Amino acid sequence: MPAFLLVLLFLALPAQAIEDIRLTNGEWSPYLGQDLPHHGVASRIVEEAFALEGIRVRWQFYPWARALQHAESGKSDGSAIWLRSPEREQAFYVSEPVVDSGYYLFHRKDHPIDWREVGDLEPLRLGAAIDYDYGPAFQQAEQQGRLQVQRLSSEEQGLRMLLAKRLDAFPIDKVVAFDLLYSQFSREEREQLSFHPVPLRSDSLHLLLSRKVPGNAERMARFNRGLKALQNSGKVSQYLLEIQQPMSLAH
Repeated sequence: MPAFLLVLLFLALPAQAIEDIRLTNGEWSPYLGQDLPHHGVASRIVEEAFALEGIRVRWQFYPWARALQHAESGKSDGSAIWLRSPEREQAFYVSEPVVDSGYYLFHRKDHPIDWREVGDLEPLRLGAAIDYDYGPAFQQAEQQGRLQVQRLSSEEQGLRMLLAKRLDAFPIDKVVAFDLLYSQFSREEREQLSFHPVPLRSDSLHLLLSRKVPGNAERMARFNRGLKALQNSGKVSQYLLEIQQPMSLAH
């Protein structure tokens, strides 16, 4: 190509080219998922917040442990979305909250439960997902053998074991639970389940950007700015409302 054409091509480029960022992701419908619309509502929020700052997200989907390791080592720029912890703050820049998550104890309607503190759960047969953290009190009681906890490979399995009367209670994010129940269970099955109104844990979930990647501190500042603008526009509330299912299981 003649040199003058190269110059013309360069001049035709936008003054500020789009910047790419590589983020790992996993499967946790309806928040995250490779085959979900917009890759899930949390992915949509992250992507649109970055877009407001001229940054385009390139998603990389992995099992959760690998997703975090890739981001921590700097093989990817970061990962969405995670709980904040002191350990993660050492390895990552942690964003402002992207979404809030509330874990509730689901149970059969014919076997209601009542609890106010973790000790009240000691007589119950509990399920829990492998590698999930249900809060310091629950984790400590489980490690000390005070709780009867069966760790399971999936949250769908936990809900099915409730229906089969093999568990008395199963903790799960309420939005995730309703997504599962409406996509994988019959109406008859859904109508057998309810949840206790006291959350086992309530947390915010965050974008993580690796401290090993140059420029990530500045990218995080831009993300937080874009996230605030997206929230102020009302779109975050709209997107979260769109994924809510009718709360027919509530007390």
